[in-house]
Amino acid sequence: MDWRDEGILIAARPHGETSAIIEIFTRAHGRHAGVVRGGASRRMAAHLQPGTQVAAEWRARLGEHIGTFTLEPLRSRAHVLADRLALAGLSAVCALLHATLPEREPHPALWAATLPVLDGLGSEHWPGTYLRWEVLLLEELGYGLDLTSCAVTGATEGLAFVSPKTGRAVTKAGAGDWSDKLFPLPEGLAGAGPLPPLALAQGLAITSHFLTRELAEAHHGRPLPEARRRLIDLLLRPA
Repeated sequence: MDWRDEGILIAARPHGETSAIIEIFTRAHGRHAGVVRGGASRRMAAHLQPGTQVAAEWRARLGEHIGTFTLEPLRSRAHVLADRLALAGLSAVCALLHATLPEREPHPALWAATLPVLDGLGSEHWPGTYLRWEVLLLEELGYGLDLTSCAVTGATEGLAFVSPKTGRAVTKAGAGDWSDKLFPLPEGLAGAGPLPPLALAQGLAITSHFLTRELAEAHHGRPLPEARRRLIDLLLRPA
């Protein structure tokens, strides 16, 4: 077995005295693990950092084997080390990819969306881009939000809430006396521009709910990664 692909390193751990086992999120092969010979060396350690973009070659005798990686670094994101929020964002993205994605299952739309998120780390509008990336992650996991029409009335205008059970939008009229049990629909969530602080907080509450539920159902109650909690604390900290 042999393939070549572009990927983002999302996790690494020592393997024996000289090697490392890494996971990369690739364009065509999804989340994939493999051994890097000599990965424990000081020279290689600089390249085996979360967020590093690499050209990877994976080889194994059989497809079910863990296999070995040969890597060529394409882009380092070490600059985020000087920015606490950007570093927290990078760690959260890598941790969520590691915790939620099934192994060896391609997610080309998520791959295409992840690069701009990482490239924009530290920019003014990055938090909104990150929130929309979490919404896409939910969609890729089968928990996509449906914000196109009201789940109760079918209306496409006046959408004001999101159901915590179905992820579908609801109007004020459709919510009725149940409005206090629904999530407020964040202003601008379905758009592409910057999000005001209230909309960001509302959106993260929605994605937190569905990501937690997805991990509980599909991963035997695994909690959300601590790296994500640290990022949310920073994003929602009063100025």
